[in-house]
Amino acid sequence: MSRYTPTDLYFVTEENAKEEIILEGIAASPGVAHGAALLYLQKELDVPCYDLQEGAIDSEIERFDQAILETREQISAVRRKVADSLGEAEARIFDAHLMVLEDSALLDEVISELRTTNKNIEFCYNKIAQRYIAFFSSMEDEYLKERVADIQDVARRLLHNMIGMQKSNLGELAAHSIIVSEDITPSDTADMDRNKLLGFITDAGGQTSHAVIMARSMRIPAVVGLHDATNRIESGDELLIDGYDGIVVINPSESRLFKYGKLVSERRKLDEIYSSVISEPSETLDGTPIGLMGNVDGAQEMQQVVEMQANGVGLFRTEGLFLRHHGYPSEAAQYQEYASVVQSAGDQPVIIRTLDIGGDKTLTHDAAQEDNSFMGFRAIRFCLENLDIFKTQLRAILRASASGNVKIMYPMISGLPELQRANQVLESVKAELRSENQAFDEAIEVGAMVEIPSAAAIVDLLAQEADFLSIGTNDLIQYLMAVDRLNDRVAHLYEPAHPAVLRTLKHVIDEANRLNIPVSVCGEMAGDPIYASLLLGMGASSLSLAASMLPEVKYLIRKMKITDARALVDEVMQINDPVAVVRRLEGFRIDTIGDM
Repeated sequence: MSRYTPTDLYFVTEENAKEEIILEGIAASPGVAHGAALLYLQKELDVPCYDLQEGAIDSEIERFDQAILETREQISAVRRKVADSLGEAEARIFDAHLMVLEDSALLDEVISELRTTNKNIEFCYNKIAQRYIAFFSSMEDEYLKERVADIQDVARRLLHNMIGMQKSNLGELAAHSIIVSEDITPSDTADMDRNKLLGFITDAGGQTSHAVIMARSMRIPAVVGLHDATNRIESGDELLIDGYDGIVVINPSESRLFKYGKLVSERRKLDEIYSSVISEPSETLDGTPIGLMGNVDGAQEMQQVVEMQANGVGLFRTEGLFLRHHGYPSEAAQYQEYASVVQSAGDQPVIIRTLDIGGDKTLTHDAAQEDNSFMGFRAIRFCLENLDIFKTQLRAILRASASGNVKIMYPMISGLPELQRANQVLESVKAELRSENQAFDEAIEVGAMVEIPSAAAIVDLLAQEADFLSIGTNDLIQYLMAVDRLNDRVAHLYEPAHPAVLRTLKHVIDEANRLNIPVSVCGEMAGDPIYASLLLGMGASSLSLAASMLPEVKYLIRKMKITDARALVDEVMQINDPVAVVRRLEGFRIDTIGDM
């Protein structure tokens, strides 16, 4: 017996069926793909090492400069290609690559290594680049970890040019295949033909890697973080990948293919239904307006936020800009980035979070390591002890406020004195700008993130200095439960539905509403349709979430009544079992949106 697969690729017969194997990874880019695997393993570069002849250092530097120039031209060409095919937002990824290529700190270290060791330039460059890669790989922060791929991509390209090797074109190899690789670089993704490539899976990677961002833009299904897929899959193996739930099936059965054929149809229908409300107001059935805002890491993500008609930017994570510069960007560079986001937002608000870095998010590879980075020298603590860096950022934010609706938000506030001191620094920066006749919004609003239990306990005090509050659920849950989400041994204890979490959230929101201070939620809970109704029922005035989730959450909001959400809160607060809480929340979501 045979039947045609849902993707119309080839026949599957019972006679040639093999054992079905299921792998679980991270859902990176939505969609379902079915086809043959193509194992793509990057060859290790054989970087030569030899002593230079006397007087050869200047010629090595000249050779290095020429390779940088050639690499810059290649990256610029890729950028133009991506801009033409996918758009300017995706093309800005390669602006980050150009910054890596021309990072002065890294290049200075390479030249110093050259002069100290008298070894050939490609050996010196590779040594320093690997040091940077090892440093960023060791970080606990997933976003920063994933920037390793950018450094690796640039380093490999530059080394190819210095050694004289031709880089393989993945686009030519991958026609009508599912790529299986240890990792996929943005350059690899740029070579892919979305009309020919079925999907890709990787051992490494996460949801915020640049390759994944590009895959979403190209609408190519992807699953990452599979750890050992390249050891378990061979070229030619039949694969089914589920980019919605992060599932990869090797040798899928006919029954599974049939199931996924129906899933594809259902998902397309749901996407169409959710998309139908994009242009509709974000308000409940009983007329309560809800602010639905987008989270961004930079200007490159604004296109999707605008397309989804978000009510502005609820969280602009500025540390991404600092990372891309591998240090501290100038006031001019920061202003350009902030102003670009503000201009894209039009008259909608843009909440810019000041630098949330330090501890596990250090900016230089030789920074001091801390035993407990999550409770260490980071965020507002770092800024208040590095006033030059803090003031430079505040100047850039204030200048950007002259062209739009900008608000400032401080991360990791633990007490009133920190908030007061931050505002004092802000006032001193305002005075500087006035003396220079620099325009800015004199009435700019200032907010504090509530992501530490101590902050949650003193909302009434924070309200003395803050115009608004934003709950960062990711860190708040982590601190409340004493759980490191990145530690596999305890990650299962990270539980948003725990009574302690729900009681804390309700207390913060109740206090903020009592004091007439707006409170939003910008953590992962805000973008989860299961929890969104609960947060709104508690009284959150707005939610800030990934742009891709905006249509689904808006659809839910437009189907529910705020009175029902409040009743749900009363019910859930009486339940002590997190599993039972989730079950009830899921039931509410299903009852609200109906049979779809």
